[in-house]
Amino acid sequence: MVDAAQNPHAILVTYPLQGHLIPSVHLAIKLASRGFTITFINTKSIHHQITCTAEDSGEDIFAAARKTGLDIRYTTISDGLPVKFNRSLNYDKFMASLLHVFSAHVEEAIEEIVKGAEPAVSCLIADTFFVWPGKMAKKYGLLYISFWAEPALIFTLYYHLHLLRLNGHFGCIDLREDPINYIPGVESLEPNDLTSYLQETNTTTVCRQILFRAFDDARAADYVLCNTVQDLEPKTISALQERINFVAMGPIFPTRFTKSIVPTSLWAESDCTGWLDSKPHGSVLFVSFGSHAHINKNELKEIANGLLQSNVNFIWVLRPDFVNSDDENNPFPDGFRHKETGDQAMIVPWCYQIQVLAHPAIQGFLTHCGWNSILESIWCQVPLLCFPLNNDQFTNRKLVVNDWKIGINLCDRKPVTRIEVSKKIKQLMTGKSADKLSHAIKEMKTTLEKAVAADGSSEKNMDQFIQELKVKIQNKGRPNVAKH
Repeated sequence: MVDAAQNPHAILVTYPLQGHLIPSVHLAIKLASRGFTITFINTKSIHHQITCTAEDSGEDIFAAARKTGLDIRYTTISDGLPVKFNRSLNYDKFMASLLHVFSAHVEEAIEEIVKGAEPAVSCLIADTFFVWPGKMAKKYGLLYISFWAEPALIFTLYYHLHLLRLNGHFGCIDLREDPINYIPGVESLEPNDLTSYLQETNTTTVCRQILFRAFDDARAADYVLCNTVQDLEPKTISALQERINFVAMGPIFPTRFTKSIVPTSLWAESDCTGWLDSKPHGSVLFVSFGSHAHINKNELKEIANGLLQSNVNFIWVLRPDFVNSDDENNPFPDGFRHKETGDQAMIVPWCYQIQVLAHPAIQGFLTHCGWNSILESIWCQVPLLCFPLNNDQFTNRKLVVNDWKIGINLCDRKPVTRIEVSKKIKQLMTGKSADKLSHAIKEMKTTLEKAVAADGSSEKNMDQFIQELKVKIQNKGRPNVAKH
């Protein structure tokens, strides 16, 4: 055993979005359980949402974790915007603030922490999408660990952006439409399997500026920790490891999976357990499109009518700001919520997704294909009906449907129709196609279980990372000795 005094003290800065916050919190717990001291930096806005939502969360969301003996400290900073500013509906302004303003608040916090921390801070862990960590780590003499919360496939596409640009698949007006087969470790993918950031011809938006600068910065990272599994993406990860210290150490879940000791939800969670308990095993479809995406009212109308026509029981998570419509209070077709759904449906603004997916009544998941959702579905052995909306979701869909065969496409970028929704739900939930999906996802669950077992790839990778990190920290702390 390494003496506790030699254990690293890391400052961890989470990206202020729900899908990044959740794995960041559980990464902090995972590292602290292995002896790290963690100082977790959250934004005041995210902290406000969590503490307004969670009962008895107090001013420190890690208080319960500390009671178990974990050394996790907690502080909050501004992201440059007022706490109650609507970031979801003003996304470009939010991203601009993260690009131009946020780093000044981070630096102020890091300077204060480094000055008085005991044990001394040795490394900075920050989300890969930040544009400043490498420079800031260098300024304060810290090792830089980049945290990538998406699959390795997407990391390598961004990492090799220069190849996409050179070959005409990105950054030009007339984008090539032939398959992309020149990215190291990636056999082939279609241009429409790229993330939405890589498919649009306008490369001057704030989000693309963040993307370019973030991956320039990430190249200087001492390590990249990735929430994936070696055996899920073996060729892609091996190719990356020839270039950088890329550590596949997922899936990152709460220690007890369905119960987290740290609150992470940005909205109040409805309890679906009673309703689910009343339904037969394997009879319910879970419908959720994540914490960030939006659709138009016509798409919602077609999905709603398709759900009714399928005759399956369903839980639908519908955020108040999910629909791009002036009629946000009642975006459903006339009579949908009260008259037509009856006992067939439960519609909630938000829920604890892991708990729902783990319930034996759940048979399928109609999803936007967020990476957290995919990993949780695999763990719960729930096949997916894929309706990607933006960002990484198109590439995630490719992994789910084309590579792993654990899900099917809803409409594959064609206009969504109620007939197709009903048809695909039945295909997901019943018959030979459902049996085939269930078999495939059961095997995938075994892959995840093996990875997080005591001798599994993710545990071994984490052990090796920590051992190497401690050596780097010790070497960094030694004075340079002149050679004679």
